[in-house]
Amino acid sequence: MDRSAADMTDVEARSLGHALRDVLARFNVVNVARCLVAVAALLLVLITLDPFPDLRNPDVATVVSGRLASTYISFGLLAAVAVLLTFTTDAPSLKSLVKPLHLCLIGWMLINLAFSESREISIQRFVLAGSATTLAVLLPLLPPTQRSFNLCIGGAALALLVTCYLGVILAPHYAIHTALDITEPQLAGDWRGSFGHKNIASPVMSILVYVGIYLSAVGSFVLGPAIALLAGIFLIFTGGKTSTVLCLAIYALASLVYVTRSLWLKRIICFAPLIVMNLLTVGSVVSPVLGSITRVLPIDPSFTGRAEVWEFALAAVAEKPITGHGYAAFWDGAAEGKTVQGSEWAVTAAHSHNSYLDLAVTIGLPGLVLVILIFVLAPLRNFQEVQAHNRSTALGKLFLTIWMFGLYFGVTETFLVERQNPVWFMFALAVAGLHFLARFQCITQGEPER
Repeated sequence: MDRSAADMTDVEARSLGHALRDVLARFNVVNVARCLVAVAALLLVLITLDPFPDLRNPDVATVVSGRLASTYISFGLLAAVAVLLTFTTDAPSLKSLVKPLHLCLIGWMLINLAFSESREISIQRFVLAGSATTLAVLLPLLPPTQRSFNLCIGGAALALLVTCYLGVILAPHYAIHTALDITEPQLAGDWRGSFGHKNIASPVMSILVYVGIYLSAVGSFVLGPAIALLAGIFLIFTGGKTSTVLCLAIYALASLVYVTRSLWLKRIICFAPLIVMNLLTVGSVVSPVLGSITRVLPIDPSFTGRAEVWEFALAAVAEKPITGHGYAAFWDGAAEGKTVQGSEWAVTAAHSHNSYLDLAVTIGLPGLVLVILIFVLAPLRNFQEVQAHNRSTALGKLFLTIWMFGLYFGVTETFLVERQNPVWFMFALAVAGLHFLARFQCITQGEPER
């Protein structure tokens, strides 16, 4: 071999070796782990460990409950890892969460567990809720940069959509409601994807539409529109009328809040329609005047039977207005309750069909007030701070929109502080995201990492 050629080969090999070492040096294992935990948390919540439940099986509830141990372990381990990964590098962010109101809510939940009518059930479910909520709150801190956060949430959203569409195409009996379903056969034809019900699939798809719009706004011109389009089509086929209407209406309302500078005007835009909706729904079963107004509107005055459930739930609140009946425990024993003749079916409901009313039933009026102060009032003030300091306003708008969607979705459905419910997870993530953005600048690609 020619010596000069051999020298050149040796130089190229050394250059390649140096380049490889440089790449490995830049490859931060901890940052990769943080992103993997974030994606795993999103997939665990959105796809779950038990996707595509067979609703034709009369034992489906027993099958799902039999796998609760793996769910508890998965959420607990992921939450513990998330705490470890953020504890050393994000101490100021974690410290900002130690606020009197937050501590009061935790303290009140412990009191509620002690006075619960089904203490063991409440404690068990509160552990799962604590793990899932911890993951949701820490998820905005896990990806080291905003770009990596975008990739994590975009990748998880696309994985869910692919899973749901494959289910519809390859196994429609497991991804679409059928007339053979044990409960609610009248939903036949409505898409549910990997979820157990269309009422879970539809709000999640609405949130994914917002994720797709956000990714498009920050420069992801392929992934963003793809997620928004696929989620929007799936949302329509779920037949979820409330979520479909809210998806568009809330985005318009959030855009109006976004361009409004006054905090008080923001509050009016956000909360005035929310108060009116609660008065015309739950309020209609309390006040004859509000009931008469509801009856003249072009809507079902019973809200597809929810009115009877609201009456039953309000009676339950009156029984224990302070301590409540116990976190996530009341509806398991609701069949023992008394209802008016013709409304006996209301005791078989799984929840109050109103997030705010359900919290009053389970954790009492003091607990409801604390949740409203932390999860309803504070986020808007945080968004005002985000805009005032010009901190990643596109990401702030995403969090604002998801938060507002949750507020209005909660008028007819229950999700607030509901264990691993995907709507609650994304709502808590948005609330935490606004909290952190209001106090810290988001790291962008190219800046020193945390």
